[in-house]
Amino acid sequence: MNVLRKWLALLAVGMTLLGVSVAGAQVSVPPLTDRVTDLTGTLTPDQKVALESTLAQFEQRKGTQIAVLIVPTTEPETIEQYSLRVVEQWKLGRRAVDDGALLIVAKNDRTLRIEVGYGLEGALNDAVCSRIIREIIVPRFREGDFYGGIAEGVNRMIGVAEGEPLPPPKDLGARGSTDLWRLAPIVFMLVVVFGGVLRALFGRLPGAAIAAGGAAIAAWLLTAGLLVTIAVSVIAFVLTLTGTGIGGYVGTHGFGRGGDSGDRHDGFRGGGGGFGGGGASGRW
Repeated sequence: MNVLRKWLALLAVGMTLLGVSVAGAQVSVPPLTDRVTDLTGTLTPDQKVALESTLAQFEQRKGTQIAVLIVPTTEPETIEQYSLRVVEQWKLGRRAVDDGALLIVAKNDRTLRIEVGYGLEGALNDAVCSRIIREIIVPRFREGDFYGGIAEGVNRMIGVAEGEPLPPPKDLGARGSTDLWRLAPIVFMLVVVFGGVLRALFGRLPGAAIAAGGAAIAAWLLTAGLLVTIAVSVIAFVLTLTGTGIGGYVGTHGFGRGGDSGDRHDGFRGGGGGFGGGGASGRW
């Protein structure tokens, strides 16, 4: 019996060490040398030059820095976790102005995200970023037009940063649509705070079910609308199940306003801008 206990203890230690090793196998952040970094070979040289030119002209005109990053995968991290590591290292945007933004695409994961610096969160707020992803980029990605999706997404980001509003969203039914957008940030924050805990305590599927039930109750009490309640419940379930709502990573890793990066490279570089997890993610 003692021998069995020793073997079980050794097995537990081995599994712990394995878990630590796997958790540490993060995708490295590439050095920032260009406004467009494509590690997948998705863009042709001409397409990359065109995007670089658009972003460079915008920076010269406005001072705001926007960069594009295409990677094969962000696993084992979510795209939210990885993109925050990227912007923490790249520090896009001007110091104290914090007017940087990143459009990141994880091609094999079929996920993307717009990460926004503090200074752009008023214009490129979460709802606007979500619409750019959902209405402009994702439809083109689903057709295999990655350059078209990125180029048009970048153009819309630039337009919004310069004060141009997006076209009115499609009518989803007056009050229901308004209530859904009003509750979306609340649902996201609840999932950020409790989603990981629920998955850890109850498992991925049961945790997602509990999150969906809690979100449904909150939505019903706040709106008394059945369609909105169902939509909010589904959003909470999916975010918790997939782990795409882990924006709380920012708190545990101390991301935020910072000074210049200690890693300097020739070519394009960040100006010392800070990020706090603003933006939106999507899938195609």
